[in-house]
Amino acid sequence: MNSPLESVALFHLGPVPITQAVLTTWAIMVVLVAGSYLLTRRLTLIPGKRQAALELIVTTLDTQIRETTGAAPAPYRSFIGTLFLFILVCNWSSLMPGVEPPTAKLETDAALAILVFLSVIWFGVRGAGIGGYLKSFAAPNIAMIPLNMLESITRVFSMFVRLFGNVMSGVFVVGIVASLAGLLVPIPLMALDLLTGLVQAYIFAVLAMVFISATVEDGQPPSPHKKKS
Repeated sequence: MNSPLESVALFHLGPVPITQAVLTTWAIMVVLVAGSYLLTRRLTLIPGKRQAALELIVTTLDTQIRETTGAAPAPYRSFIGTLFLFILVCNWSSLMPGVEPPTAKLETDAALAILVFLSVIWFGVRGAGIGGYLKSFAAPNIAMIPLNMLESITRVFSMFVRLFGNVMSGVFVVGIVASLAGLLVPIPLMALDLLTGLVQAYIFAVLAMVFISATVEDGQPPSPHKKKS
């Protein structure tokens, strides 16, 4: 088994090396885009079973966003939902023979964490303006600016290290047990790996939502209701 810190190029597109993780990521993106198109191309006012199931998923996502942050879910639904589904499918791709999940590679998890970092800036500026976003670094007072700036970097680092460590360790454990005990013994571990993949996708998406909403809230001026109280 190759080191998780090592990425072997299968071929090159010009100067860009293409690894197995990149190919798997492309395949997952194609599956998600094609699946989303096929599942949503014929929506009706009176939903059938398929549409009702999709609406239940969207409602559950909206409820989770609202309960986690207290914010209206509409601006964040697409990003958070896509982030969760992509990480979940990446984690569960380890169950396919010969496929190593992209989230077991540092570069994939680092790219996801950077995406969250950029989304915090995007939603912060869109929700509170450039001035409001910059003001969020001074919450609760101006002395916190250096610490808040450092926190915005360290929390991104902690996100991708947590995801990488949990997914990579699960792949290693299943692989080692399978090599020592045969194919049937690791089945309970594979079921546990499914649960771990689901939990890690959920945690990553929730943390992204918390970071985004906290930045937007800190950058907005207090409401008149809060001033009165």
